[in-house]
Amino acid sequence: MSAPANSSLVDRFAPSPTGQLHIGGARTALYNWLVARGSGGKMILRIEDTDRARSTKENVEQILDALEWLDIDWDEGPISQAAADGRHREVLAQLLESEHAYEFEGSTRLKVPDEGSTTVHDVIRGDVTFQHENIDDFTIARSDGSPLYNLAVAVDDLDSGVTHVVRGEDHLSNTPRQVMILNALGHEPPVYAHLPLLHGPDGKKLSKRHGAASVQELREAGYVPEAVRNYLALLGWGYDDKQTLFSTEELKELFSLDRVSKSSAVFDEQKLRWMNGTYLRELAPADLTERLEKFTGRDGLADAVELCREKIQTLADFWPLAGFFFDGPADDPKAREKFLDEEGRSRLQAAREALATTEPFDTPSIEAALREVVTRLDAKPNKVFQPIRVAISGTTISPGIFESLELLGREESLARIDSALSTS
Repeated sequence: MSAPANSSLVDRFAPSPTGQLHIGGARTALYNWLVARGSGGKMILRIEDTDRARSTKENVEQILDALEWLDIDWDEGPISQAAADGRHREVLAQLLESEHAYEFEGSTRLKVPDEGSTTVHDVIRGDVTFQHENIDDFTIARSDGSPLYNLAVAVDDLDSGVTHVVRGEDHLSNTPRQVMILNALGHEPPVYAHLPLLHGPDGKKLSKRHGAASVQELREAGYVPEAVRNYLALLGWGYDDKQTLFSTEELKELFSLDRVSKSSAVFDEQKLRWMNGTYLRELAPADLTERLEKFTGRDGLADAVELCREKIQTLADFWPLAGFFFDGPADDPKAREKFLDEEGRSRLQAAREALATTEPFDTPSIEAALREVVTRLDAKPNKVFQPIRVAISGTTISPGIFESLELLGREESLARIDSALSTS
């Protein structure tokens, strides 16, 4: 289903504020947003906060924070479902008066016909038919008159003019009940699209054991919003068999519900890491530096960023790789034991003597000097370069060794080598 431009399409994202926005919820928000933006319609943000014990102000703020980080905006809201309690009770009375509902042991139930069926027209799944004989009269309000979920949702969608309901397939079983309520009120239901559930690579329902489970955790892990949007869009949808990288503008233009699969989608954080790394490498140097400085809370990272940009897949990868430039060598006893033994220190001493007289102290000259040491000692390059790397960084992993030495400068490089020679 692709809605025409400038249509009257209205959809909604309606999370329950019970904690951080999970990845599945973020995908639902994204799909609603893409449908609305691609059609010229609008998206409503409705907070389904009737569970007052769990629906805290802090939880609502976490949802808004996650959506804003993902750059998913909305045209109306956030609307509190609880604030519509009076309207829900008004409809409840209307259903009782029309005898579509009745009171039972204090609560209120909707009458379900003994025979026949209710068919849900689903863009993704086709027609899904529910036999009435399998659906008991269901409760729509508690004994105190407060509405239950199915009544509140149906009334809210009706009053907001929602034309399309895009949500997870775990809501599919609720849908015939909401359709019955709308029919009892004399209204046609909206168009429904129930998205496939998200699983981990092991085929089980997505949870924290598969890695990051919420938008906030993805942000803290160093992912960037444009990569997350791209990856979430592909969890159930695809444009063709080849393209995996889409700009946000391309997603707005190309996304359509009729290309969403019925099969469960697999969230694989390793694939997200790959995609995120691709996005990071395509950022302008100044942009990447700004993001890394904000992420790490450190300034003056531009030169180190330039050395590391090809090696990182997330913003969080940067500091373990480049922190030694700013905070000194790391403490890795295993690295010292392996590469700064007697033979390693001997080669490090030879490298130190060559670096002391290298002019100018830049990457080409440093590389030439150290390769001459390798030749003179008749050693494998790694046997010379790794002791240097451990001496200046404290670990066996760093950006290019020649570039790292240039960035540290001769004085600091020799000081760190001397420290390693004296303490190993």
